[in-house]
Amino acid sequence: MHSKVVIIGSGPAGLTAALYAARANLEPLVVRGLQPGGLIATTSEVENYPGFVEGIGGYDLADNMEKQAARFGTQFKDALIESIDVAERPFKLTTDGGETITADTLIVSTGASPRKLGVPGEEQLANRGVSYCATCDGFFFRNKRVVVVGGGNSALDEGLFLTRYVSELVIVHRRDTLRADPVLQERAFSNPKVRFVWDSTVSAVLGDQSVAGVRIQNLKTGEESDLATDGVFPYIGHIPNTWLFQGKLNLDESGFIVTDGRTRTNIPGIFAAGDVVDHVYRQAITAAGDGCKAAMEATWFLAEQEHAALKSQKAAEEVVSPALGQW
Repeated sequence: MHSKVVIIGSGPAGLTAALYAARANLEPLVVRGLQPGGLIATTSEVENYPGFVEGIGGYDLADNMEKQAARFGTQFKDALIESIDVAERPFKLTTDGGETITADTLIVSTGASPRKLGVPGEEQLANRGVSYCATCDGFFFRNKRVVVVGGGNSALDEGLFLTRYVSELVIVHRRDTLRADPVLQERAFSNPKVRFVWDSTVSAVLGDQSVAGVRIQNLKTGEESDLATDGVFPYIGHIPNTWLFQGKLNLDESGFIVTDGRTRTNIPGIFAAGDVVDHVYRQAITAAGDGCKAAMEATWFLAEQEHAALKSQKAAEEVVSPALGQW
């Protein structure tokens, strides 16, 4: 399978890149990866994406983006990329099914994954009370107590979604003030189901077959206490999904792909967009903007390559023609 433009990842960055590349008649291929639609598809309500006065569900937003890109000829493939060879063009990508995909240009929009607490009990009780997606699992906690860890937009947004189901929501935050947008803070503080545990972190998840509680440590006093709960939702940041590109693309100390400000990586023909490069804003709209830029850069790159090839071919023909004339 060959494509002029292969896009790895199908969040707002990847789908916007697909839309622009498809409208440039490049017939892009999007490899969806583990999370079709990206993390935005797991968000309950998106109220800050322009054009939706009443907001829109994250899944619906991603679905609309995909359908729009498909309308102009984007192809989609459900697979994981397990290895890449970027030593020469066309680039070679190998899927988890053993298929080889070649690409004249590559747009990396693999996003970022939720950062885990890294405490005892978290891995053992994953999917048994520990969850990283309120939209996916909120229904299973109807009339139960749930703990959310974090103090940013994701923690409050997903926590407020959980209040549709739970009897009580406890937000554990390592500081005494929140980092979330004021409108989200106002909603959380005014919600009778929400209470806060300040200056604290979760040091262990408790339970045998399912979550039964968490151990909370006060970061100022060092004191620990146990809190009974049925679920734990950590929202403490994200880790860029860049393991595939280690040793191949330039990464910063946190693992984000380094670009030149125009989505171009250190390898000509490879571009990066969205949360895989952005550790500051991490918004759907900024990711979409990156995707637009990456597709335009890929379009220009391919045009320059085609022009250079034609120029080289013409020069070769001019060399051959006089030589033939001598005979």
